[in-house]
Amino acid sequence: MNPSTLMRWRAEWAPSIPRELLAGAVATFALIPEVIAFSFVAGVDPSVGLFASFVISIVIAFFGGRPAMVSAAAGSVALVVAPLVASHGLQYLLAAGLLAGLMQVAFGLCRMGMLMRFVSSSVRTGFVNALAIMIFAAQLPHLKGANLPTWAMLGLGLALIYGLPWIAQRTGLKLLVAIPPPLVCVVLSTVIASAMGLPLHTVADLGQLPQALPAFGLPAVPFDLETLRIIALPALAIAMVGLLESVLTAAVVDELTGTPSDKNRECTGLGLANMASSVFGGIAGCGMIGQAVGNVKYGGRGRLSTLFAGVFLLILMVALKDWVSRVPVVALVAIMVMVSASTFDWGSLRNLLRYPRLSSGVMVATVAITVATHNLAAGVLAGVLLSGVFFAFKVSHMMQVMLREADDGAMEWTVRGQVFFASADALVEAFDVRAAAGRVVRIDVSGAHFWDITAVGALDKVVERLRQHGCTVQVQGLDAASQRLMDRVQG
Repeated sequence: MNPSTLMRWRAEWAPSIPRELLAGAVATFALIPEVIAFSFVAGVDPSVGLFASFVISIVIAFFGGRPAMVSAAAGSVALVVAPLVASHGLQYLLAAGLLAGLMQVAFGLCRMGMLMRFVSSSVRTGFVNALAIMIFAAQLPHLKGANLPTWAMLGLGLALIYGLPWIAQRTGLKLLVAIPPPLVCVVLSTVIASAMGLPLHTVADLGQLPQALPAFGLPAVPFDLETLRIIALPALAIAMVGLLESVLTAAVVDELTGTPSDKNRECTGLGLANMASSVFGGIAGCGMIGQAVGNVKYGGRGRLSTLFAGVFLLILMVALKDWVSRVPVVALVAIMVMVSASTFDWGSLRNLLRYPRLSSGVMVATVAITVATHNLAAGVLAGVLLSGVFFAFKVSHMMQVMLREADDGAMEWTVRGQVFFASADALVEAFDVRAAAGRVVRIDVSGAHFWDITAVGALDKVVERLRQHGCTVQVQGLDAASQRLMDRVQG
């Protein structure tokens, strides 16, 4: 292997091996409570979500398009598949995940990752803020009716997470810089709780952990049209929701690291990961922005951190199950509170009054709909639709129609700007056909562009009305693209 290839490989996989491993470990601990909770939402055993997270992390590390991004069993997918599990059981869920993976591979090969270009900055900010709120809200049930030791351990955990970096900055202790504070929080909280016998909820209280390694096997469902009818729509929902979250999460990591990523490869990689998860008995998943932010925050920059997050999860769930089962849930809550605070774009609150009202409105609407529905895909889709409507509204007001009387007595209308479905009616209303009755009319559209059949139809309507009032009409300056569209409409 030549030096340049080795350098590229290292930059993509492990710029700093110790930091990659430690960051991946932080992401793993951040995954555990959410994956178990999402498994309950989907109506499956915790092992289904945990196996899925292990398999998805391993596959996406090799085939994904965004280094340092963490993908696993996610809440949005759990919400989508819950009705299918309730009505037809786990095996049909696995079949739907397999079909969804095939769809995602096809979407990636068709380069549908470019659809990310249609998601505005306001929608992305709303997506991030909504997810931060949902991550925080997901921790509240663990604190409901909490006793004093729980609150004390939460305070200790947050003090360690935020205090250790402050102490390291003041003292220059390299050891405090090298070890991520969340890992210190988990280890120290577990030791204290076990040594003092504190009455705290532990990971074991969340559900039964896996007893063995995941085993390969195709879903036990009939391979016929009836099965396809049952799983087709849920699979499409899984595919679309998963791609949306993964591509948006990749965009967030792009901004955090200042590096680009291949969104189409991410689509294909996620499809392969979900197919692998389904044949190993796991639920489908997608990008996990909270865990991805935590991974990046603590030094993850390459694919090794993603790979190790999956490997370490399996080690914890199988080889170190007895130790992991004693980890206080409140220690994991402290980590997720930190992730929530790090994820939220606090500057967006200050920008609400600085930015245009329509942009701020899109951001707020994305947050509100996401939080209200507990569905990130619903919020983002609503934000994209609002962005499109507001954009069309603004562009429609950029069209101008001006009238002047020429030296030869003809009436000349000059049209400038963009003419499309949102501005077509305004174009028709701008012509006073009665005042032009019986005269020569010239319409100069050299400064305009007609985008769709509605716009071309509006120009046709204006010409027809003028002719009905005895006018001789000349249309000048129609650009080539607009002329081709008009020729097709007119046959």
